[in-house]
Amino acid sequence: MHRPTPQPGAPGTAAPSPALRRAPVQRRSAERLSRILDACAALLDEVGYEGLSTRAVAGRAGVPIGSVYRFFGNKRAMTDALAARNLDRFAEHVGGRLTALDRGDWRAAMDAVLDEYLEMKRTAPGFTLIDFGNQTPVGDPAPEPNRRVADRVAALLAGHLGREPDEALRRTCLVAVESADAVLHLAFRADPAGDPAIIRETRILLHAYLARSLDD
Repeated sequence: MHRPTPQPGAPGTAAPSPALRRAPVQRRSAERLSRILDACAALLDEVGYEGLSTRAVAGRAGVPIGSVYRFFGNKRAMTDALAARNLDRFAEHVGGRLTALDRGDWRAAMDAVLDEYLEMKRTAPGFTLIDFGNQTPVGDPAPEPNRRVADRVAALLAGHLGREPDEALRRTCLVAVESADAVLHLAFRADPAGDPAIIRETRILLHAYLARSLDD
């Protein structure tokens, strides 16, 4: 599926992952890092977090073990970086979809947020386990993953609505993200692809809650 990409400097764009020992500078180094994270994601689906190792990732990525340790001190840091990349890609995809929507249509914008999350949940390697950092005890617990997600959604939504991502909007988005996260966990427990009826209820819940703030 083709996904438009937001312009540089758009709200919600990526920041360097704090999990990295050093950020890649050259293109070749960036490509090697990408292969490492791709291998990590694939192995998570195959062996789970407990079965994951830096040596196995190096072998799958086709790089020396030293290349993995150049970027990561251990598998915990590596999976935390994968979660950060998931969030960056999620924000990029949502930002691209928002460019095709009428500005100010927050319902369509939140549908895009939900739909992109569902797409990643169903198709992104390793996402079921790592998500944005929710599932596996990786990385710094502060700020917690849902708050990072909510801040990115607030920035994207604010840009779409032509307003500032103030504290009220960030709080509203945090409550929406926490609520949707809980109900969507129920949906994917009921059906590995996400129970359609529960997903519909999630959409109704989001629209009803956000209307209190965003229809004013």
